[in-house]
Amino acid sequence: MSEPISPRTPQQALAALLARYAPKRLLLVGASRLPAVEAFIHNHPQCQLAHSPAAALPAELAGQRFDLALFVDCLEHLPQRTGLQLLAGVRNLNASRVAVLVDLEASDWQETDFFALAMQNRARFQREGQTLTQVPDWLNAKFWANPENFGKYWW
Repeated sequence: MSEPISPRTPQQALAALLARYAPKRLLLVGASRLPAVEAFIHNHPQCQLAHSPAAALPAELAGQRFDLALFVDCLEHLPQRTGLQLLAGVRNLNASRVAVLVDLEASDWQETDFFALAMQNRARFQREGQTLTQVPDWLNAKFWANPENFGKYWW
């Protein structure tokens, strides 16, 4: 089931995400400039920002670990198989948390493709006929019905 249209802008949602997790190492994949990221870096100069274009991670980034990886204006420009490999690779090897902002109608992606990656739909944004979907974080014990019991009991 799709989320209702958010009253916030994508930049406001990204700013809230950055404020919530306050990453010390941030990877931005795709978009080269985002006002929310620039404002966060300005207010948190200790945060290390790495940028990669919408393509496979360069060797110097592929071996690093990040607190948060943002995919913005990225998956729309890649074949789905390439985007899937990139997103799953970063999620599995390079980042503790992942958030994706994607225009599903301008890409080959479906909402269910993110569910298959154990990701969830967090918000949808609409402007001038364009709908963007925010898909943050991947599912882990934090999102279980009773996270305080995770790892304590066998059912």
